[in-house]
Amino acid sequence: MSEPLAERLRPRSLDDYIGQQHLVGEGAVLRKMIDAGRISSFILWGPPGVGKTTLAQIIAHRLETPFYTLSAVTSGVKDVRDVIEKAQKTRFFNEASPILFIDEIHRFSKSQQDSLLGAVEKGIVTLIGATTENPSFEVIRPLLSRCQLYVLKSLEKDDLLELLHRALTQDIYLKERNIELRETGAMLRYSGGDARKLLNILELVVEASTTSATSIVITDEMVEKCLQQNPLAYDKDGEMHYDIISAFIKSIRGSDPDAALYWMARMIEGGEDPQFIARRLVISASEDIGLANPNALLLANAAFDTVMKIGWPEARIALAEATVYLATSPKSNSAYLGIDHALGLVRQTGNQPVPLHLRNAPTSLMKDLGYSDGYKYPHDFPGHFTPQQYMPDALQGERIWHSQHSPAEEKLYERMLNYWGPRFKD
Repeated sequence: MSEPLAERLRPRSLDDYIGQQHLVGEGAVLRKMIDAGRISSFILWGPPGVGKTTLAQIIAHRLETPFYTLSAVTSGVKDVRDVIEKAQKTRFFNEASPILFIDEIHRFSKSQQDSLLGAVEKGIVTLIGATTENPSFEVIRPLLSRCQLYVLKSLEKDDLLELLHRALTQDIYLKERNIELRETGAMLRYSGGDARKLLNILELVVEASTTSATSIVITDEMVEKCLQQNPLAYDKDGEMHYDIISAFIKSIRGSDPDAALYWMARMIEGGEDPQFIARRLVISASEDIGLANPNALLLANAAFDTVMKIGWPEARIALAEATVYLATSPKSNSAYLGIDHALGLVRQTGNQPVPLHLRNAPTSLMKDLGYSDGYKYPHDFPGHFTPQQYMPDALQGERIWHSQHSPAEEKLYERMLNYWGPRFKD
């Protein structure tokens, strides 16, 4: 039983594939392409263990086309060129292009990604990339423009329960054991929507049970005890990537510089990409500190720039400086809440027309139609301000941004209250 449970249960067809129905369900975009027998290059973006590699393998099997795979962790430019050369030799006229699957494509350097461009553009290979990182940050623009982007989601509770049922009833080894899942809460919680992690936990718990027992009853207490004794065992590659970055960000948000530095050290020792840490600092500066200390965003961006310029090991100092500064800064998420409120309002109310006096009027016809008529240029008034309508007619009086209680934001609020009077009162 050397092959892991997750590998033994890997689906071989779309009918066995669990989750991602927005992509592979009946009538969904990827399902249509697969059923038509032709696919274009695309990138799958999603968290670990949601089926990116499996989906690529199923597509290649369904299309009966040669399938090449590279890992961005171990492959170089020469490996890419070798695969492209093989693909050219195996491709026949009017047949689907061979599929080149690149796992963790976000780890490819610019030169490695550049080496793919010609083959993708000419159709020598159909590229399927998989990434856990935002491709807009990690994939070069020319390659990204040649690929569709599909977002995969963490598996839902029902998906995970279905996966557990399959493991106990279909796996060649587990179905021979008398296993009862009396409780599943702990397994679902620790898996975090990651199918591979869930199956690793199940396998670990079963292996840890007494081999002579005629039956195994799995409870939450049993799972927690097993994982406490083997804290990394259920994560086969030994990294708690998402759990640790979550602890890091929450420590900054909670104004604990000691904990924030500890979790950053864990990431550094685990070999985390420094750019990944730097990006999270920029996000934290915007989301959690915001207008309470606008300098935080400047410092976080400066840290990101420093990481790009000097690399390891010195970049750790810039990251530490930014981490401590963010953790010790006053906090506000008013901008974060404001934009989410605005987005919700747009989705709820649709495309409200722009008031005529705010519209641009570059032509005489537009002026005749009343575009820009009545607009007051604020710089022509004392204090560079004069009241006028800026929201759509249907949304007049709607409040979106609400200040929070920090000295910096109190000043902003007082200024707005002075400008707008009762309309701006919280």
